[in-house]
Amino acid sequence: MIEQPAASPKQATKPQSILGDLGPRLLSAIVMVVAALGSLFAGGFVFTAFWLAAAVAIHWEWQRMTGGPSEKIRLYGGGLLIALVAGLAGLGAYDSALLLLMGGAVSLALYQSGATRFWNAGGIFYAGALVLAVVFLRNSTFLGIESILWLFAIVWGTDIMAYFGGRLIGGPKLCPRISPAKTWSGFIVGISCGALLGLGVLWLRDVPLQPVPFLLLGLFAGALAQGGDLFESFMKRRYGMKDSSRLIPGHGGVMDRLDGFIAAAVLAALIGAQRGGPIAPGNGLFIW
Repeated sequence: MIEQPAASPKQATKPQSILGDLGPRLLSAIVMVVAALGSLFAGGFVFTAFWLAAAVAIHWEWQRMTGGPSEKIRLYGGGLLIALVAGLAGLGAYDSALLLLMGGAVSLALYQSGATRFWNAGGIFYAGALVLAVVFLRNSTFLGIESILWLFAIVWGTDIMAYFGGRLIGGPKLCPRISPAKTWSGFIVGISCGALLGLGVLWLRDVPLQPVPFLLLGLFAGALAQGGDLFESFMKRRYGMKDSSRLIPGHGGVMDRLDGFIAAAVLAALIGAQRGGPIAPGNGLFIW
């Protein structure tokens, strides 16, 4: 019997490391999806608390990434501010929540000194805007659950199909200086599939279908989600980081998972507020 040469340490450990990472990655994804959907259908305090936790984690990752003076004030003061914003939003005081968020970010920028102060202040607004937008949409008198389900479908569908579309088709890079792996083919496939998946979710939820406005809105939201992903890639490159943190096993940080969702959620909240007002932003988003 001919003996096979022993595998090098690198060859021996590579498959194991891939398989070893697959389990935590898959388990983390399942837990995140179940938690997000569970909090959505529970609504109320549970929903607000879930997204507050996500926003505080994003704030922590952002401040850790950007650095700068007054670390305790930035971390704890910013976290407390975001909690107050979430509380006001949960009570329906959206104008007060927005004013508090903007005032807190501006106050931090004025209080601090140095090159990082505007980036630090931007982190408070970035994280606070997430919880304010999603609570505002979920609390809509009509189509609140549907607005969040639609966002999940758009962002998750765009993200997943952009990955596979780019891998299978390839071609010109979308923005090689910021994210070398992204391609125009992946971008087009991703936003197209995301928009169709969003349309399918609305159909399953018996929302009166208006295909052209829904598809156009879905394409725009998917494109903005990809822009949010690129923005976070720019941030990580600027500060020399691979992941925003290691809070989620196999996935990196909370910012890494929600960068595109934040952009799409803020867009949906702005459209809903402009067309449906503070009582029914879901109607404003979907009834054209």
